[in-house]
Amino acid sequence: MSEDLKRKLSSRKLWLAVGGFVASVLVLFGTDASEIEKVTAMITALGSVVTYVLAEGYVDGKRENAEKSE
Repeated sequence: MSEDLKRKLSSRKLWLAVGGFVASVLVLFGTDASEIEKVTAMITALGSVVTYVLAEGYVDGKRENAEKSE
C-alpha cells in the first residue's frame, strides 16, 4: 500500500466526511434516525480502527528499520 494511500485512510477528516455524507444520504431517503446513528457510529468506529492499525504499522516499521541499522 502506498504511503499516500495510508496517510489518506488514516485521516480523521476523511472518516468524518464519509460519515457525514452517508448520514446525509440516509436522511435524504427517509431512514429512521436511530438507524442513521448506528450507521454513522459504525463508520467512525471503522475509521478509528483503520487509523490505529496504520499508525501501529508505521511505528513498527520505523522500529524495525532502526533495529536493523544498529
